[in-house]
Amino acid sequence: MRSVAAQASVERILDRYGQLVHGRLLEELPHAEPTYFYDLISYYPALPGKTIRPALCLAVCEALEGDANLALNTAIAIELFHNAFLIQDDVQDGSERRRGAATLHTSLGIGIAINVGSMTNLIGLQRLLENRWLLGDSLTWRIFQETELMMRHSLEGQAIELGWIRENRVDLTEDDYYRMCLKKTSWYTCVYPCRLGALIGKRGALDLTVFDRFGWYLGAAFQIQDDILNLVGQYDRYGKEIGGDLWEGKRTLMLIRLLRTLRGADRVRLTQILGLARSERNAEDVRWVADCIRETGCVEHARSYARQLADAARAQAVKAFGQLPVSDARELLLALPDYVVERDH
Repeated sequence: MRSVAAQASVERILDRYGQLVHGRLLEELPHAEPTYFYDLISYYPALPGKTIRPALCLAVCEALEGDANLALNTAIAIELFHNAFLIQDDVQDGSERRRGAATLHTSLGIGIAINVGSMTNLIGLQRLLENRWLLGDSLTWRIFQETELMMRHSLEGQAIELGWIRENRVDLTEDDYYRMCLKKTSWYTCVYPCRLGALIGKRGALDLTVFDRFGWYLGAAFQIQDDILNLVGQYDRYGKEIGGDLWEGKRTLMLIRLLRTLRGADRVRLTQILGLARSERNAEDVRWVADCIRETGCVEHARSYARQLADAARAQAVKAFGQLPVSDARELLLALPDYVVERDH
């Protein structure tokens, strides 16, 4: 991308897709009793976000010359699943901020947040059921199979990351990080939406594996950049708690690199800090870890890897979409790899 104009073009297209998805999503949410339930399903969707996941579904469908109107219901379900994951992820991580606002469990308690997250997932599944009338039974069933696969990958990835924190793993490698990232981030953020967009755009007549490498590279680049912004981003742009990953003890690529770099007393101190629960850590220790990451070149190391992954994703995008007719959808798919590593929010 490498230009302000190109970045603005991507954000324009994302905004168009986002308004379409969020407008319908919020309009069609149930409004009923009891309180602290249906009235809270809109809490996260109403906050500003990038909407990359449903945009990928719609863009792939459109780029393949499919009818995006037939994919809109599925794109809304993808966004609902994403918001359900966010609610539950925030509870599991003890996160305090999301999209510039207090997390749901911080505002109203863990019990309410978990219940709302579960209902958000259920509404997403209901949206997929409605595809029977749009796409027919066979295609609807294939979308459900893809959804089961996505949820399993995502939950397994989350379990891996939580297990690393629980066991205070300090022996991890970059390959460990990438395997976790494929499951936790890449599959549901990029691979799954692309596969669903292609299913609908080509009515099931296309080998979906052609999108797997593109989605894997794009999702990993996205996650690494998100990890970087969590450490060095500007709060008013990033919208989440700066340094939150360190408070939570997440094994980011930067932290794994730091663990492999420090020696002696510094490595012992880092291991001890990571062994504490979030509530037991203090600001001085977290600040020390952040300083170590910056001073040992771990941020630059992560940026380099994110750029390599973005370049690989762009190459895969050219293979998959480069020969398709020119359109906003095609432009978005070709430009997203650069966008995800150059964004500041």
